[in-house]
Amino acid sequence: MKEFFNVVTLNDVIQHTSCFPQMPIETIDITQSLGRIIAEDIIAQSPLPEFPRATMDGYAVYSASTFGASESNPALLSVVDTIEMGKTSKHPIQKGEAARISTGGMLPEGADCVVMIEHTEIIDNYTIEVYKSAAPLQHMMEPGEDIYKGQHLIKCGTKLKSSSIGLLSALGLYQIKVYKKPCIAIISTGDELVPIHENPPSGKIRDINSYSLSALIQELGAHPIMMGIIHDDFDSLYSTCLSALKKTDMVIISGGSSVGVRDLTIDVIQAIKGAQIFCHGVSIRPGKPTILAQINNQALWGLPGQVTSAMIVFRIIVQPFIEHISGVKLTDKRSYKMPATLTRNIASVQGRTDFVRVKLFYENNQLWADPIIGKSGFIQSIASADGLITIDMNVEGLNKGDDVWIDIL
Repeated sequence: MKEFFNVVTLNDVIQHTSCFPQMPIETIDITQSLGRIIAEDIIAQSPLPEFPRATMDGYAVYSASTFGASESNPALLSVVDTIEMGKTSKHPIQKGEAARISTGGMLPEGADCVVMIEHTEIIDNYTIEVYKSAAPLQHMMEPGEDIYKGQHLIKCGTKLKSSSIGLLSALGLYQIKVYKKPCIAIISTGDELVPIHENPPSGKIRDINSYSLSALIQELGAHPIMMGIIHDDFDSLYSTCLSALKKTDMVIISGGSSVGVRDLTIDVIQAIKGAQIFCHGVSIRPGKPTILAQINNQALWGLPGQVTSAMIVFRIIVQPFIEHISGVKLTDKRSYKMPATLTRNIASVQGRTDFVRVKLFYENNQLWADPIIGKSGFIQSIASADGLITIDMNVEGLNKGDDVWIDIL
């Protein structure tokens, strides 16, 4: 039997993110930028709007012309112009005058507000009555009121949302710099594995991890590359790892990371020239036998073969590394947490960080977290879980009724 590994803390592992370089930068069309990580600060080069704009259909007026106007004492204004969309007015507005205007139209010189059409009545083609006083700047936007020139709008390292793309469009930015998407290799190991399209013979199981890890990688905006099933053979695993390191930016080996005689991952990593092993064993449950190594500035992971453990380790440990090389800044990393109340006691052991799967439900206007009870290998336990509770390594369990924070899956 191999010598057992020495564990490190979760924080010890996470601190190694800075050892790995971020992806190169490329310039892409804005139509391809949804979900990409922007690689430059976006600063407004011009104000928005660039001219005074109406925010209502009505009449552009000098506000003092309407002071004191009411239904019983309307203000009488002369209509001197109709402002067409996309055009400027050649008629400055004087006191007692008005110009027809539509939402988005440019206010003429002299006008400082817009009277809503609902507050007016047409007397003839050249005259209207206004039945309500209008205040300066009412129903209009001043130049730069939305965005001022020089304003910092999007920080480098932000994942672009649909609203962000609308903002970039408003600024006239049709090409932007983003970080390239990392390619992540997935290698599933084990003599017991068969492709998912096969009916497993007795003692065999389908290769679930290649597909579950692939989906998790895609959720982060990276490209998964499945390298297939590698059986428990040193030479096969070694050559596949070398191939994966040449093709991709990070390698994940699923299975073969514990201390069994057929668990070859650590042996293969040690045999790769220049490999530096940061950890073989992390004080967490599940996922204690996790491996992290660095080879040619690339991360090579050894994850547990058990699917639920592999998925939880990915979310807790591997995800921050993928976000880092993808260019995501700490302030923009995903952190979906919700407060809830625990429905039952949870036992734990000091010296390790426990991650407990829970289902969430509302009852009596209260959000409750119900721990999922069952053997750790049940795939249904992770598929049905809404989130994870973290029990710190210095805490001896949690009690029913405790307020907890849920990491949403």
